[in-house]
Amino acid sequence: MPTNVIVIPARMGSTRFPGKPLVDLCGKPMIQWVYERSIASGVSSEVIVATPDQEIIDACASFGAKAMLTRMDHPTGTDRIAEVADTIEADVYINVQGDEPLIDMATIRAIAEPFNDQSVHMASVYSECPPGEEDNPSVVKTVTDLKGNALYFSRHAIPYPRNPRPFPLKKHIGIYAYRRSVLMEYPSWPQTPLELAESLEQLRFLENGIAIRMVEGKGSVVSVDTPEQADEVRMYLSTQLPV
Repeated sequence: MPTNVIVIPARMGSTRFPGKPLVDLCGKPMIQWVYERSIASGVSSEVIVATPDQEIIDACASFGAKAMLTRMDHPTGTDRIAEVADTIEADVYINVQGDEPLIDMATIRAIAEPFNDQSVHMASVYSECPPGEEDNPSVVKTVTDLKGNALYFSRHAIPYPRNPRPFPLKKHIGIYAYRRSVLMEYPSWPQTPLELAESLEQLRFLENGIAIRMVEGKGSVVSVDTPEQADEVRMYLSTQLPV
């Protein structure tokens, strides 16, 4: 069995919602909800918050989470995870986004399963694309080959329905897992043409010949990109918490 580490990249400098990792959600900062769900998944006993911000380091210390202070200038969350991998050795690193306080724990477990196959070097998750999201460019879609590997990711509704689609569109869920060897290569690769065209960093892996095994899972009820979405999460949590 491979050894897994869950890494949660988080930073205070969000353009649309500055400081969101520490926004209060029913008495806990958001990063604590993500950390606790990651632990509860049972995939790894080691969960690390990777951040360039001392405020997040201090917050993690207050609820007993392990955190690592990383460089400020990483262009992507994947680069930040690679810095962690340079210090903390494991077979597989699972990237759980820091703005997913309602992440489905079964989805975290699902993304770890493909790595029992030594030929798998990277994995991600899809779900059925809900009606009304097919043409939304903020909702990324994927198509896969017959082995379940990603052929492409796009903000466009792929495949184009020249004929009626025999299956629903696949919505990409932004959780990733990487073997250490692949993750350590990533920062040395320059940005690639398709990555730049779609503004999707996972295309850099495909363009460098890395197969991405796709597994079916569930997206979060709500991800937090705006203060309004934080309010939605509070409303949802208030219905789930014991009185």
